[in-house]
Amino acid sequence: MYSIGFWTIVMVVFMCIGGFFMFRKFLKVLPKSDGKSKLDWQNHWVELSRPLWTDESKALLDKLVSPIPTAFRDIAKHSIAAQIGQLAVESGEPHVTEEHCIRGYILATPKRDHTFLINFLEKNQIDYAPYRHLLG
Repeated sequence: MYSIGFWTIVMVVFMCIGGFFMFRKFLKVLPKSDGKSKLDWQNHWVELSRPLWTDESKALLDKLVSPIPTAFRDIAKHSIAAQIGQLAVESGEPHVTEEHCIRGYILATPKRDHTFLINFLEKNQIDYAPYRHLLG
């Protein structure tokens, strides 16, 4: 009897966790006032900036997303690449630069993770001093 109760609780907890992540994804798909959702805008900036990416900027992006757990890395990489692409396109530069990558990485990272971000940048000796004002 205890075994059935234990596994029932485990299943309910897993269903709640899965539902939470599905609901967050659902909120990203809802259209905003301009008619496009957050995911639509991310796809727009990634596609628009695709020709601007160099091998060096792609390697830097891979290095920046390396501490993210593998299960979430692709989604995080897409979000960060969209932010970097938006910065690069709006700046009018012909290529994605290191400055775009670092600034976009900081802007795309949630504030609750900024301490981990700072530790990672310092550990890899990446200068983020010009963007310190973006860290909350």
